[in-house]
Amino acid sequence: MSVFEYSKWDGSQQFSPQSAERAFDQLTEYIMQHGDQVLRSLDDLDDSPEILEMIQKEGLIEKDEEGKYRVSPKGIRRIQSSALTELFQTFQRDGVGKHDTAQKGEGTVRLEDSRPYVYGDSLANMNVHETLKNALIRQGGGTPIRLKSEDYVIYETEYQTRCATIVLIDMSGSMSRYGKYATTKKVALALQAMVRAQYPQDTLQLVGFYSYANVLTERQLIDSAPKPVSMFDSRINLRFDLDHLPSRVPQHFTNIDAGLRLARNMLTRHAAGNKQIIVITDGEPTAHIEGRELVLIYPPAKKTAQHTLAEARRCAAAGIRVSSFALVEDYFYLGLVNFVEEMARVTQGVAAYCGADDLGKYVFDSFIGGRRTRRTAN
Repeated sequence: MSVFEYSKWDGSQQFSPQSAERAFDQLTEYIMQHGDQVLRSLDDLDDSPEILEMIQKEGLIEKDEEGKYRVSPKGIRRIQSSALTELFQTFQRDGVGKHDTAQKGEGTVRLEDSRPYVYGDSLANMNVHETLKNALIRQGGGTPIRLKSEDYVIYETEYQTRCATIVLIDMSGSMSRYGKYATTKKVALALQAMVRAQYPQDTLQLVGFYSYANVLTERQLIDSAPKPVSMFDSRINLRFDLDHLPSRVPQHFTNIDAGLRLARNMLTRHAAGNKQIIVITDGEPTAHIEGRELVLIYPPAKKTAQHTLAEARRCAAAGIRVSSFALVEDYFYLGLVNFVEEMARVTQGVAAYCGADDLGKYVFDSFIGGRRTRRTAN
């Protein structure tokens, strides 16, 4: 793969070689769409080795223990930062602010407003200037200044709590269409960058779901791609023993049930005051878990929907907020819209359907909303 930039030549322009950062950004666009198969193909390049050497020297890609190219930690941070910048260009920056809660957490945010002290308030939030002024006025000036309880003034505060978020990412075969998966990856990476920068006490984890579900690291997300469709039958109804799985199981189904189960188990072990699951999908569920069996059904069946909704209810009962986002590209998605609306109903959560271009704003707004309503301390 060669990387070129074209412009009209008027004879006066001076050649300027492409920077390593710019070349890496262009390479990243392919990785977002096709995953690590792009990195694997770099080993076969022989026409532009200097570009790869330049990117590698900049520390954006590196070779692993087997001598294969991979994105370096520095490259991962650049991808996340670029994704966040790109998304912020599509909606107002002030639409994303601090996320607050009605529950007491590990710290408070001091506001500019002040009020008289009430028994039980923390004196750590005392407005010293106003308190001393009240005492001086009361005693008519002079020193020493003797404080009384009626002199105390404290700053208004708002309690904030840590938030544990898990983003469930659809990796089924249909996500390869319309750039849906590449956009979803960018949104998830941008959200990680924002959490790291603005909410260091928070945690955000990624789970990919397809016929199964598994936790994804940042690198695994970048390297990932939708599962290729391996069955083309008009009707499919298969069962697999989870304890004795065959070597080849179709991977391209949509198992939201498994994703929710995994996310719930992870969050129930977390001590954060707020917990939320954000589901991004482009299809109705076509797989679920029954006991120790994996069930794959196509077209989407009521039984699969019922198992998935039952797990969604268990998430809500555990105090986990569930937000579901349906990537809808045409009128064939009516069943998906109905399903995510039912998910919102049984969990008393959030449901939205949108195109890939609008996904970022919806997900970011939902993440902030997951911190619940601010309450001023009394």
